[in-house]
Amino acid sequence: MSKPADKTWNSLADLKGLGRELAARRLAEELERERREAARRLAEQEARAFELAVGPVVPLKAPARVLHDRELPEPEPRQREADERAVMLQALSDEIDIDNLLDTDETLSFRRDGISVEVVRKLRRGHWSLQAQLDLHGLRRDGAREALGHFISDSSKRGLRCVRVIHGKGHGSPGREPVLKGRVRRWLVQKQEVLAFVQARGSDGGAGALIVLLNA
Repeated sequence: MSKPADKTWNSLADLKGLGRELAARRLAEELERERREAARRLAEQEARAFELAVGPVVPLKAPARVLHDRELPEPEPRQREADERAVMLQALSDEIDIDNLLDTDETLSFRRDGISVEVVRKLRRGHWSLQAQLDLHGLRRDGAREALGHFISDSSKRGLRCVRVIHGKGHGSPGREPVLKGRVRRWLVQKQEVLAFVQARGSDGGAGALIVLLNA
């Protein structure tokens, strides 16, 4: 007969425990609110103390600046340039025999097939004004070959008609022989942009230079 009373007692005990748990939870929440409020008041006090210490504060205005787009440098085609140099060195041979390609006059001039002798005469007389020149003094063979190849190609692309190539008279070479003179002639013959060339007049370099007519 005591079981219903026991159940009632247990139920009351559970309710009392639940009530204590809820009360503890409310107390914890209240303490947390008080802690946050205290932290907020402290922050406000510190802000006021700073304002009182430094005086009125006015925000700085944003400077009137114009931001420009950054221009990136153009990429340098170094590998392509290296490949072009290698091709240039291979393309212009030192071994080619050009004796049968030169006109056996006093200066061993050159004219490509289809170019008349009159064109060579005009070139020798200075009919076309010089538009650019390349001085190969001080360059070794490979450097001179590369420089000449680029000079001729670039001059033709720029639409130049008549240029001068200075190879020197050989006064500073061993045995006082013009080391580059014969090679420059061989290299020029191999450049398709070259229509003709003659030895320069005395006033333009004489035996130390060539006047070159380009297919501009």
